[in-house]
Amino acid sequence: MHDPKAFIRANTAALAPPLVPDVLLHLATEVVPLWRKTEEELEAEGVPPPYWAFAWAGGQALARHVLDNADIVRGKRVLDFGSGSGLVGIAAMKAGAANVVSADIDVFACAAIEMNAEANGVAISADSRDIIGSECAWDTILVGDMCYERPLAERLLLWLKDCVRGGALVLLGDPGRSYFPKSGVEKLETYRVQTTRELEDREIRETSVYRLLAGDGPT
Repeated sequence: MHDPKAFIRANTAALAPPLVPDVLLHLATEVVPLWRKTEEELEAEGVPPPYWAFAWAGGQALARHVLDNADIVRGKRVLDFGSGSGLVGIAAMKAGAANVVSADIDVFACAAIEMNAEANGVAISADSRDIIGSECAWDTILVGDMCYERPLAERLLLWLKDCVRGGALVLLGDPGRSYFPKSGVEKLETYRVQTTRELEDREIRETSVYRLLAGDGPT
């Protein structure tokens, strides 16, 4: 098992995502070996799939929206769910959140969150527990690009709707993943996010930010 922070330092470069130049992250690039490694190779090294090493389209759009609409998080208790690199949580702190918990069950992601928060001069609490189903202790919940797998999406959305009914504001960033809800959301803004064909099927993905509704009304 690699030391997560040592592994991250050895396999990433400091980069700013195209849509969020305000934030510097440890990311994989074409010039570091991590970019080319398969999941099987990483598993043999004891490393989970490195979702934290890429700035996914949903997270970039959500981070940009938060930075440009700071009232969403200013003075609020914020949860950045499925955080990955910590991009969205870092954006929330930069926009004036009272505090941020960035939750990701991958310990390598939690290490990346801590390193990226430090690189951006903000303090974030990284949490590796599975918090779906827990009591909602946040005013605002930010979820970037988490609807790529049916069981996770269904379980997550049920919990998030409970959080909305309890008074939380829940925002979702999504580029059209297969299991994103077809109803019960309100589209707030759409961004054109530069990505790479190594990750996506196109170089620019139209990615929207949505507010999750308590019921199942139209989008």
